[in-house]
Amino acid sequence: MIDLRLLREDPDRVRASQRARGEDVDLVDALLSADERRRSSGARFDELRSEQKSLGKLIPKASPEERAELLKRAEQLKADVKAADAEQHEADEEARRLLLQLGNLVHPEVPVGGEEDFVVLETHGTIRDFAAEGFEPKDHLELGEALGAIDVERGAKVSGSRFYYLTGVGALLELALVNAAIAQATEAGFIPMLTPTLVRPRAMEGTGFLGQAAENVYHLEKDDYYLVGTSEVPLAAYHMDEILDADKLPLRYAGFSPCYRREAGTYGKDTRGIFRVHQFDKVEMFSYVAPEEAEAEHKRLLEWEKQWLTALELPFQVIDVASGDLGASASRKYDCEAWIPTQGKYRELTSASNCDSFQARRLSVRMRDGKTVQPLATLNGTLCAVPRTIVAILENHQLADGSVRVPEILRPYLGGRELLEPVAK
Repeated sequence: MIDLRLLREDPDRVRASQRARGEDVDLVDALLSADERRRSSGARFDELRSEQKSLGKLIPKASPEERAELLKRAEQLKADVKAADAEQHEADEEARRLLLQLGNLVHPEVPVGGEEDFVVLETHGTIRDFAAEGFEPKDHLELGEALGAIDVERGAKVSGSRFYYLTGVGALLELALVNAAIAQATEAGFIPMLTPTLVRPRAMEGTGFLGQAAENVYHLEKDDYYLVGTSEVPLAAYHMDEILDADKLPLRYAGFSPCYRREAGTYGKDTRGIFRVHQFDKVEMFSYVAPEEAEAEHKRLLEWEKQWLTALELPFQVIDVASGDLGASASRKYDCEAWIPTQGKYRELTSASNCDSFQARRLSVRMRDGKTVQPLATLNGTLCAVPRTIVAILENHQLADGSVRVPEILRPYLGGRELLEPVAK
């Protein structure tokens, strides 16, 4: 959530941010009104409690004639205090409810617009000319099936559409990717983490996934647990309700977990293969830093992602995501998109988001610097979303005979194997 003081002092900035996101601008005025009611009801409660305490001291000293009148006043005050307390509680709840609906403030340099209004910042690698090499590239599913690596038919039979099995070298390729990604993250100073995939409502709400993103979250109603769509959620909640020492920052974690997404609103999109699925594994970087370090850390996360994709020998571009496609928590987000030959376009493989103090305020994660205690900043960055990375590797490193060259960074995790070769039917 944003700082209420900022809302009071510069509501036009918050309105502009909501407008850039394509969100409800009237929410700002509703929240200002609720905040005013919250503060005035709080002041009214404090006044009545103060009078009640003063009256309590006068009654024992009063004469019999005065005492009766004071007792009568005390009885009225008791009712007034109770009513004021209820009003204060109601106003608090309303202000919090509205505050939780408000997205993070959009960074002033973010391009304004929707999903297609991103700005390309960089391009890396060379896109292969398959025609010059004398063959037509196969898509990842055709390659994966020939390699004995992907089985979507049985995935659909067992679990439905957008589910799959990774088999044989497909399973080994996932394990290689995860191990290589964790090795890079560990070398960069991240603490490896295996995180819960079932979380309580506060963890999901605190990271900002129960607002506009709620339609893509799986909820187990009987137990009131949520299945996470990213280990960002349990990593953000790891230090919930804690105060961290400023001299221990930054804290960096690399979480590995299964992830679950309903993919609501994507009917008919990416239905072939494993690019857009309901369950996948992912290695996620997460940082806790002092607020003044957030922008620099954001760039560091992006550099680690670029290092990873470069090591996988993939052509990719870096985009500055537009305001309407940020998600509630991010003030700015960079995506790395890999080239997918059979689609003839770049597709998202990683994201790096700066959430400033938005999540930390919701989850009550603070830092102590001397005598000062304040919310810190959180950032997250995907290092390896496994299925999409497999898609990019298979398509970009395929050879004319249907085999796939293994990037050098993965070979030590695949027993030195340089090629993935089709299996005999």
